[in-house]
Amino acid sequence: MIDLHTHSLLSDGELLPAELVRRAAVAGYQAVGITDHADSSNLDWIIPRIVQVCRDLNNYWPVQAIPGVELTHIPPELIAPLTVQARKLGAQVIVVHGETVVEPVPPGTNRMAIEAGVDILAHPGLITEEEVRWARQKGVCLEITSRKGHSLTNGHVARLAQKVGASLVLNTDSHAPDDLLSPEKALAIALGAGLTKEDFEGMLRNSRQILSRLK
Repeated sequence: MIDLHTHSLLSDGELLPAELVRRAAVAGYQAVGITDHADSSNLDWIIPRIVQVCRDLNNYWPVQAIPGVELTHIPPELIAPLTVQARKLGAQVIVVHGETVVEPVPPGTNRMAIEAGVDILAHPGLITEEEVRWARQKGVCLEITSRKGHSLTNGHVARLAQKVGASLVLNTDSHAPDDLLSPEKALAIALGAGLTKEDFEGMLRNSRQILSRLK
């Protein structure tokens, strides 16, 4: 399992980054991205701490801990400049909190995240076919998620991505220990979105491709 979207208590998760990564290691994960929620108020506080703890943990445990961030509920116009700032601070995976149907995310978030060239557009809700085509052109991965509520539109996202050839990844958006997935449960999430085992393996390849771009 490669999971590039999780949260620690540096935002609204329940675990210290070290415990989150340790639990992922015990669960057999190959890599885990710590992508705590951020906006302009805390970006420069969260990312250096995640960078440091990932550096420390990677010296001792086999699971790869990846410093990242999830830009969340911000004005769409701020996504591009905050993406640049986050990368300068050391975030290696940039996730944007997409237009899920269960939260009041500002309209235009999906489009601006894609234009900014982030790595992953998380739970993009009722994303349009035009936006999915643009994500394919920009190389932005769309997320299939196991998170309750956000997962309601997995089938819609999967269908459009397959139609136009956009890349998908599967993440947990973990906030608590029980949110981490076994490979069997992850496959079940993919199948529930109308995808196949081969599609699931393709999502793992897409996650590995993101990892291959890291410094």
